[in-house]
This record gives sequence, C-alpha cells and structure tokens, in this order.
Amino acid sequence: MSYAEVPGAKVPIRMWTDPASVEAGAMQQLQNVATLPWIKGLAVMPDVHYGKGATVGSVIAMHGAVCPAAVGVDIGCGMSAVKTSLTANDLPGDLSRLRSKIEQAIPVGRGMHESMVDPGRFHGFAMAGWDDFWGRFDGVAETVKFRQERATKQMGTLGSGNHFCEVCIDMSGSVWLMLHSGSRNIGKELAEHHMGVAQKLSHNQGLIDRDLAVFIADTPQMAAYRNDLYWAQEYAKYNRAIMMVLFKDVIRREFKKARPTFEREISCHHNYVAEERYEGMDLLVTRKGAIRAGSGEYGIIPGSMGTGSYIVKGLGNEKSFNSASHGAGRKMSRTAAKRRFSTRDLEEQTRGVECRKDSGVVDEIPGAYKPIEKVIDQQRDLVQVVAKLKQVVCVKG
Repeated sequence: MSYAEVPGAKVPIRMWTDPASVEAGAMQQLQNVATLPWIKGLAVMPDVHYGKGATVGSVIAMHGAVCPAAVGVDIGCGMSAVKTSLTANDLPGDLSRLRSKIEQAIPVGRGMHESMVDPGRFHGFAMAGWDDFWGRFDGVAETVKFRQERATKQMGTLGSGNHFCEVCIDMSGSVWLMLHSGSRNIGKELAEHHMGVAQKLSHNQGLIDRDLAVFIADTPQMAAYRNDLYWAQEYAKYNRAIMMVLFKDVIRREFKKARPTFEREISCHHNYVAEERYEGMDLLVTRKGAIRAGSGEYGIIPGSMGTGSYIVKGLGNEKSFNSASHGAGRKMSRTAAKRRFSTRDLEEQTRGVECRKDSGVVDEIPGAYKPIEKVIDQQRDLVQVVAKLKQVVCVKG
C-alpha cells in the first residue's frame, strides 16, 4: 500500500497503515510529535503502537534537535541474522538440547557473563575498534561510570522482554540464526539520565508533552547526549556481534559432522538516531521501532515467537525517510496479554517451537502481536521480501 496522510500541526503524518486502526493513545503521541518546532517530517510504520515516551514505529526527522525519549531506553536495540550451510534435515527431532546449549552460552534475563567475553578467543573473529570503544567509556556521563564492570559482563547477553535468540528455517529449508537485543542496562541508564536533563531545559518548558523534551544543536547538553548515544549504539552493535559469535560456536559444536559454515551477517538497529540528508537538509532522523530501508540495504523484520520473520531489502522510499517497520508490533499491552491469555494458549500458539511455555513469557504470546503478514503487505513500497523464516527454537529471557 502507499501511505495515508493525516494532518499534523507542523508537518503531515505519513502513515503506512490505516489511521483508523491506530489506538487513540498512539495517535495522540504522534500529533504531539508533529507540534515540535524543530520537526521536518514524521513517518509511521505499520507496526505502530503506543510507547513509553514516544510512539513505537515512528520515524521522526528534525533539524538541529533530537528527542531522547523518541529513541527510547534501549538505545541501539536491533536484530542480527545469518544464513548457515545447515538444512532442516540436519536438525534433530528433539531440539531441547540445542535450546539448552544456547541458553548456557548466552546469558538471558538479568544474567551476565562471569567476566568480559574476550573476542580474541574465537578463531578468525576480529572486533574492529574494540579497544577504542572501551577506551571511550571514560567520556560518557559520570552518573553511569560505576556501572562499568556490569557493562563489560553484560556484553554478549540477551536481556528479557521481546529479546530473543532463534534457530529458523527458510522456505527452501536452509537454517538461519537470528537474535534481537540492544544496549542492555548501560544503555537504559544513559537514556534515563539524558531524558532527565532534557526535561529541565528552559526551551522544553512549553512543550505539549514533557516526554518530548529535546536537545538542540550547538549546546553542551546536545554534545553530551550525542556522545553517549553513539557510544550506546556501538555497545548494542558489539553486544549482538558477540552473541552471534557465541551462537555460532554452539552450532559448530552441536553439528560437528556437518561442519557448518555461515554467510555474511545482516544486522540493523531499530531504536537509534542517524544523520541523514533529505530535500537538501541535514536532519537527525530518529527511528523508534523502525529500521533503515535504503535502496538495496538488507533488514530484518521479525514476527512473534510462534509466527515467523522476514529478511527484506530496502527500496529507498524517501517519503518514509528510507525506513520500514521493525517487527509485527504489539496489538495489546503486556498487562492486557497476561489478562487475556493463559499458558495453555501459549502452548497452542507456539506448537512446533522449542521454547519457554510458562507464565513468565505469556506477555510475549503471538496473539499479543499484529499479524506479521499484514504488516509486511502494508509496506510493499518500502521493502522487498528476500526470505521468509519460521523459528523452530526460540530462546527468551
């Protein structure tokens, strides 16, 4: 479909979904964003839903300003996926051992490694810029400095909520590895620190929503935020890279006879800020629950833990600021999902998937999410589908 345009105070709101299907709270958030003095464009993806601070599934383009709440607390959260040489025929009938081995290698929930993972211990794996990255920790906000040890031990860990590691099979029978995570606790604390700073600045006092407080160009607060933001985005990128190395290591050990090989990784942020140019203007583009989908760029759009996911290639649609959705998107809150569904429902909706089926993950049940096929169909002018994957193992925190 092409987009629908809803009038906004400063800019029109371009929506790749039926505006009537968007809940009132999310629509109000979008209208509030459209009032910001610095805004130059607002695009809304088909996975749109109400979010803390700002709407999930929104792409906000501003000139000379950035809103930390529009990035969210999981700075740099995103996806990585890699196609393997294994096929469905290589997988055992009982996948519980494989799931257990993945959980042993990659700490989940609030878990962390006993000490920092050394990328150098993995054969043939080089982490460009690794030492420089950690050296720049000295330059981040003082309020998080005491978290350095925790940040090093959480590097290469999954977290909880909608984060996951999956073994998937595509339509041709090839096995893929996929994972979803971000900047862990250090990103959250940096985000919350800067949100607090922004809300106290004088230029934000008249805003319609205090969560939309911004930093503006050429101020020390903006410089400090962008420094910490870009560091946290790197943390998230490295976090996924190390998890994928650990994941591949499990696969190599479990399928020694097959000698698995791996194609080039696909990786994309979906909560982040990028400097991009549109219509002759240098803009700060914030994607909260959206991926970049420039022409020919690969991306990942996951569904839920019982449906499937898509590998896509961007079509470079500038009306969406070269963006696409980051997933299926929730159609109900976690609280509502827990009220509505039982563990029996979870078992039914994840039939055929080796995963947790207990009350701790009922809020992640497929029924709490929009149908991924419809979400993909609504953005046919944003991305081209390259592969459809179906998970057979799903590890949750």
